[in-house]
Amino acid sequence: METLAQFGDGGPGPWILLFPLIWALVIGGGITLLRRTVWRGPRGPVRPGAVADDSPITVLGHRFASGEIDEDEYWRRLSVLDEQFGRTGRGGAA
Repeated sequence: METLAQFGDGGPGPWILLFPLIWALVIGGGITLLRRTVWRGPRGPVRPGAVADDSPITVLGHRFASGEIDEDEYWRRLSVLDEQFGRTGRGGAA
């Protein structure tokens, strides 16, 4: 019994089954490559209302954490910054 379109008479033979597999691997590899490079979103976790590292609110938080300013001064300055930058809530918690 001959297989796959007259293998003995010059037909493609069983190797014809590899072409769909090769195309599936090429398409899957392309999608994987795009997902790892182009389609990737922002790196790292993104929090709603997150503040940039060099923003005035972050600098104020670092000064409070290092002990340069006390708690009353921190809250007073933070309320001014909240009004200026449009953040809401005490401490700007999201």
